Amino acid sequence: MGKRDDLIAKYAEDLKSKCGMTPDMDLLTKVTIGCGPSIYNADASTVAGGQPEEIATVKNNFLIKKLGLKDGPELDSAIDSVINTYGRSERNKYRAVIYYMLTKHFSKESVYS
Repeated sequence: MGKRDDLIAKYAEDLKSKCGMTPDMDLLTKVTIGCGPSIYNADASTVAGGQPEEIATVKNNFLIKKLGLKDGPELDSAIDSVINTYGRSERNKYRAVIYYMLTKHFSKESVYS
């Protein structure tokens, strides 16, 4: 297995153990690939849930640009909900896991098909 496969396995484990969901491995793989090289960078691979500028990045670069959603309070609410599901106290909130949960939340799986 390559490094990306190892990371996808780690993300799947987080979804199961920390978020209580059974991951769709095909979608998780596509979301992870969509994150690009950031998954290999310790800082860029995680989302700091308590930093407003980090939340703005998730909202603007992922929800609006990638998923094509319109800006509104429901985007902030969804990000907040996903971070709560992952666990606010969880130190490493992986970007691919957050993006996967947001994709599922908005039923935007078609973006990755």
